[in-house]
Amino acid sequence: MSRGRWAPAGELPWERNLFGAASSAVRLADGRVLIAGGGDDRLAAQDGTALFDPRSAAWTGAAPLREARRMHSTTLLADGRVLVAGGSGGPQSYPDRALATAEVYDPVRRSWSDGGRMAQARCGHSATLLPDGRVLVAGGTAARSPDSERSLASAELFDPKSGRWTPTGPMLDARSFHPSASLPDGTVLVAGGWAATRRDWRGGAGLAYCERYDPATGRWTPTGGFAAARSGHRLTALADGTVLATGGGDPDAGSQGRPDPYSRATAERYDPATGSWSREADMPCGRALHEAVRLPTGEVLVVGGTNDALGDAGYRSAARYDPRFGTWSEEPGMAVGRADFAAALLADGRVLVVGGTERTGPATPSGSYLRLTRTSELFTT
Repeated sequence: MSRGRWAPAGELPWERNLFGAASSAVRLADGRVLIAGGGDDRLAAQDGTALFDPRSAAWTGAAPLREARRMHSTTLLADGRVLVAGGSGGPQSYPDRALATAEVYDPVRRSWSDGGRMAQARCGHSATLLPDGRVLVAGGTAARSPDSERSLASAELFDPKSGRWTPTGPMLDARSFHPSASLPDGTVLVAGGWAATRRDWRGGAGLAYCERYDPATGRWTPTGGFAAARSGHRLTALADGTVLATGGGDPDAGSQGRPDPYSRATAERYDPATGSWSREADMPCGRALHEAVRLPTGEVLVVGGTNDALGDAGYRSAARYDPRFGTWSEEPGMAVGRADFAAALLADGRVLVVGGTERTGPATPSGSYLRLTRTSELFTT
């Protein structure tokens, strides 16, 4: 197998941390990539918006969000507009200041408009485009009290035609920071994630539970669970209808007497026909808070990430998964190691990665929680 290569691309107008953002970068109908919001180096919500032009490999600023937010969802609608929903606003705090507001970007008018208001303020939720054009938003985190937060089971539907939000059946399990995937039959899979368990910002446990949403009935049903709990992982829908889960970890594993200080290298594959997961070959290294992109060849590129427990440095490494044989191969690493970043597949088959966190902890500059990057890179197969 021939190996890919990385090349530098333009820089964002600003550095961004994109932790907890669902689909933080979306490719528009004209091939440009939109990124909106995120956090600065002290995790204060930002309103900056930027567009990437694949022809010039450059970023330009765009109309800012109507409200600064991070840990929100960004979803490309069937009509070419973009829905941004929920998130956390203001400076970093505990509990996070969850938002109920939403807004819609029109790439033709190059402006944002009101996207209605959800019944439940939430951040760190999932957002999935349904076959009928509506958007399913599920779970997330909200304040329980002035000094604690809770994970949510509630779910809502956004109708782009009316601009209205409508509650739908709640999930069976409350969860936050969970990925979702559309299945061939029109149902939606949510898998794993994180649940608040204590009155403390560190008080959370990874989940192995998975469930499916049926838009026809508005109900959730249980389905097969992971072999082990995962949060900070990724789901990738494959060409044959199965779904690949990669990496992640269980941040609360140590409290159960079985410390697991490193992110998982394991991968599992979900078969919608049987509703079960099967173990796949391990990735070359464990990682969480990474990105996974399905390539035009049907393979999956997994890139970046960090250690789930410590999160002290972004990884440069990349690996490619071949679903035909269930095998992994190592790819050249990025020039800049990053976690909590954005990635998008371009129309010409290249993969764009942008922004994210290079380092956290004692090695960061004084006065900052994070060392962020505004760089972007392009992967060519």
